[in-house]
Amino acid sequence: MPKTISKEIPLAEVTLRRYERPSKLSERELVRKLCLSIGLLQPGDSRDIIVDILHVLIKAKRQKKELSSDEIEKQVINARKKQKLPLHGIASSNIRRQLKRLRNLFIAEKVKNKYRINEFEELGTIFEEKINKFYVSSIVDRVKDYFDALK
Repeated sequence: MPKTISKEIPLAEVTLRRYERPSKLSERELVRKLCLSIGLLQPGDSRDIIVDILHVLIKAKRQKKELSSDEIEKQVINARKKQKLPLHGIASSNIRRQLKRLRNLFIAEKVKNKYRINEFEELGTIFEEKINKFYVSSIVDRVKDYFDALK
């Protein structure tokens, strides 16, 4: 009988990728590269609804506007139609799941059933203060603990 190995479940994980410097890209393409850079989207993935969700939230942030998941869904559908993109992944349940992913990375937050970019903060500030200093730092510290434990 084969021995079963328990499945290790990480407490936290992060994917970071380095791409060329942003230049001469449309705003949607910039958002797409950001999603690729922080692991919200996988290279070659055609299911890129997360890009449009984040893009909608970024546009709403400029107006200091909070959006319900239904409003986000409608705006995502309109944006994808306008850009002649397939309407894959637009089910309400998937929109909410993608919003949860953005919340888990501290990019978006939910306030009274409406979503917004975290405290309407600049994305660079969110990355530095929440993702880099807090999230990535805690992961790197734990990896160091494993290296140190194997002296």
